[in-house]
Amino acid sequence: MGLFVEYGHRMALTGAFDQKGTRMSSTDTSAPSFADLGRDLLEAADLEVVTSLVELPPSFQLPTHRHPGEEFAYVIQGAIYYWEHGVDGECHMPAGSLAKVPLGAVHSVRTGEDQGAKLVVFRVHTPGAPERELVDIDD
Repeated sequence: MGLFVEYGHRMALTGAFDQKGTRMSSTDTSAPSFADLGRDLLEAADLEVVTSLVELPPSFQLPTHRHPGEEFAYVIQGAIYYWEHGVDGECHMPAGSLAKVPLGAVHSVRTGEDQGAKLVVFRVHTPGAPERELVDIDD
């Protein structure tokens, strides 16, 4: 049975990027991997759904960013820690967790020191929109 994350913590993850937000394509097992599983237009609106398989190595953190649409993610294997700007703390999401990131939420995801994670991510947005925008947060 999955865990749906509520109470202000939501989660998102979309790709293989280095700490500067540059898309990576590497066979290095210490780097994350990203596989676009497909894109389909929704019949009800001018939107598309992008489905991705994301693999993150241990001790990895995505840069702080936001997306032009909503995201849904299911953790298949391992665990992640999700952080969202404006929400205290971070949320631990083990395998079986399902969560949603709201439109425009500034966030980041990291893995623990001892294990990586594998997720399936669904992004809903306007066709052709950029996948993400990096955001600097002043502490």
